[in-house]
Amino acid sequence: MSENKKIKVAVAGVGFIGPVHIESLRRLPGIEVAAICHSNADAAARKAAELFIPNHFFDFEQMLQETALDCIHICTPNDLHYTMTKAALLAGKHVVCDKPLAMTVGEAEELLAIAKAKNLVHAVNFNMRYYPLVREMKRMREKGNLGEVYSIMGSYLQDWLFYDTDYNWRVNPSKTGDSKAIADIGSHLIDLIEYITGLEVTEVMADFSTIHPVRKKPLKNIDTYSGKLLSAEDYIDVPVNLEDHATVLLHFNNGKKGSATVSQVAAGRKNKVNIEVSGSNCSLAWCSEQPNELFIGKRDGANQLLIRDPALVDDEVKNIISYPGGHNEGFGDTSKQLFKEIYADIRKGSPSPSPSYPTFEHGLRELAICESIVKSNQTQQWVKV
Repeated sequence: MSENKKIKVAVAGVGFIGPVHIESLRRLPGIEVAAICHSNADAAARKAAELFIPNHFFDFEQMLQETALDCIHICTPNDLHYTMTKAALLAGKHVVCDKPLAMTVGEAEELLAIAKAKNLVHAVNFNMRYYPLVREMKRMREKGNLGEVYSIMGSYLQDWLFYDTDYNWRVNPSKTGDSKAIADIGSHLIDLIEYITGLEVTEVMADFSTIHPVRKKPLKNIDTYSGKLLSAEDYIDVPVNLEDHATVLLHFNNGKKGSATVSQVAAGRKNKVNIEVSGSNCSLAWCSEQPNELFIGKRDGANQLLIRDPALVDDEVKNIISYPGGHNEGFGDTSKQLFKEIYADIRKGSPSPSPSYPTFEHGLRELAICESIVKSNQTQQWVKV
């Protein structure tokens, strides 16, 4: 593709994460969001007008046929990821898919095979990797500063399902699959754990809790994370068996152990990711609520607090920092930096031999881990990944 030619993109799904993708794409040069597709035709038209996008569609296949596009971003509910991604790949489009890549390992394997056969760029939106100090943790481990990894503790806490009146498609197994909290936010957390440490989860022991076995489904559409202004007669009771909270014990391929806890009913925690890695030289701790700070713990010396600053981090980390020290970067910047790496390959027309961004292979990996976690909870036994 010519360096001067605009890359034309479509975003399917414009609920919560779709507009985040659109905003991030618009922050990169040479990319035009040319179309959106949404399951509700009226909402698609309204969003297209609000976001100044020239084309909107209700029918995904029609969008692929009628619009000249280079890449498709899949930001829909989980049950549509496989069919939309497959259709886009078969139409010769590069694809960026939100997690999970599909509903099953078999579907993800098929999508990876198609993408490789067609030599198309394929990526999964594990944007949490793109906080600069997360990558600094990875580079410290790679350079030996961390030493041998002794243990890993991680958690991802939210509260947007705290009340029994909190409801959206993610509590419906036909839309989200056999897991809610683990598949939704747990996939981000475990991807981060493997990314930072370079280790692989080999075995899991999981225990799930459904805090609200009955939720009140609103009779009106409610967006993810939105507030509720409804009265009692605006709800119906719906039984729910997917987890609101989960704890998972982890075994790694270096023989060491760790744990991961996820909850979407932790009052006051809007979107808190916390990771602590203990090594033979030091410990590293990072929290998404203070994303520009990295704790470096010492046994026989003063602890350190590294503040995000391109002058103080590894050269590889500088590539995903846009602003000088003291000019904080956060959630919105992670997608921008992820897309920057993905679209460098899209402009070349094919994926690099070893892409720096998360690919369908990582999406497949997380589905395999998630399936093992679900099975472990069901059997209450250790399950190998």
